[in-house]
Amino acid sequence: MTVALALLVAYVVGAVPVGFMVARAIGVGDIRRQGSGNIGATNVLRAAGRVAALATLAGDIIKGWSAVALGALIEPQAVAPCAVAAVVGNCWSVFLRFRGGKGVATGLGAFLYLVPRAVLPAVPVWLIVTMTFRYVSLGSLLAAVCVPLGGVLLGYPRSAVAATGVVAAIVVVRHRENIARLFAGTERRLGEKRSGEAA
Repeated sequence: MTVALALLVAYVVGAVPVGFMVARAIGVGDIRRQGSGNIGATNVLRAAGRVAALATLAGDIIKGWSAVALGALIEPQAVAPCAVAAVVGNCWSVFLRFRGGKGVATGLGAFLYLVPRAVLPAVPVWLIVTMTFRYVSLGSLLAAVCVPLGGVLLGYPRSAVAATGVVAAIVVVRHRENIARLFAGTERRLGEKRSGEAA
């Protein structure tokens, strides 16, 4: 019973649509009708600017960490599946009719609670790839895959490593359209405007 409650709490906290709320709060409207239609920080950046994007990023990271922390308070043995539940909540939010983000920032927050040392190598990977190639999606994908590898190398419990693997798989699946665009050479770079947008 306590495990189910912990998972439910982690899911609901993870499901809070931070980007959607930030965009509404500053008058942008429904972020799902802007740009890529995603509620994450990258689309908020394009639609609403840096401050809103940073607020979304910070909110999603805090949300992921808090979701796992609250779940662990209810049932410490469920901490690993709570990390997965938080990301599932972000990607398939009950508040947005089971639609949502791509799980990157929320996953980062969950990882910071579950496997903090394994996150360290993923951060420079994201920075180097994103800043070099200016593809946020590529940086996010490679960073997400780094965390399970870091978990294995650092000797984290199997349950924690398995949870990071599941989250990484979710992130990859949620980026399937980005992956297709990367292969096609049509993925938008960071800071790049769509044709017809103001400079």
